[in-house]
Amino acid sequence: MNHGGVEFTVAKTAIPGVWQWQFRIGEQVKTGRTETKIDRLAIRRVQLRIDRELKAIARKTASTGRERSAMLPSEAARHAVF
Repeated sequence: MNHGGVEFTVAKTAIPGVWQWQFRIGEQVKTGRTETKIDRLAIRRVQLRIDRELKAIARKTASTGRERSAMLPSEAARHAVF
């Protein structure tokens, strides 16, 4: 399945009502389990988890950008990646 450009899987386990999930964002793989008897709810929970992870990455990226823009030009040049 795909949510927000992120491929993910949700699968039943041998334990009734327990679902195992996995997704990858970049090099980072997230895995976990959720308990519910409703398959759509298990999927939705994984989608919400993906949204949280993407939001956290966006915040981290934005804060890094603000820090660099607040630097003096000479400081910014030292931190530039060539």
